[in-house]
Amino acid sequence: MEELDRVFEKVSHYFSLLSEPTRLRILHALCGGERSVNDVVTQVGSSQTNVSRHLGAMYQAGVLSRRREGNQVYYTIADTGVVEICRAVCVQVAGRIEEEALPERAVDGFMPRGN
Repeated sequence: MEELDRVFEKVSHYFSLLSEPTRLRILHALCGGERSVNDVVTQVGSSQTNVSRHLGAMYQAGVLSRRREGNQVYYTIADTGVVEICRAVCVQVAGRIEEEALPERAVDGFMPRGN
């Protein structure tokens, strides 16, 4: 049972990391490939401070990787499994939203499988 508790603890941490909508927006932005922090800020539509904080948390958790080139920092998805989980949940939830039915194209475009 102790091993199972450790697994549950890790899974709980994984899902808590994904419980913030801004982090989901960031993942969505990075599904198109590596992006600079400035590009992510523009695409997410949040402040640089807020986006940088979330990028840092996801980097620390191993979900993202980063590299520095001069003054620019670039992020990319390191854990493609997280994208698959997010996509599966988003497709499931979007399918249940009857009063705000999203076009199928919108759901298919969420976190594309290109990575």
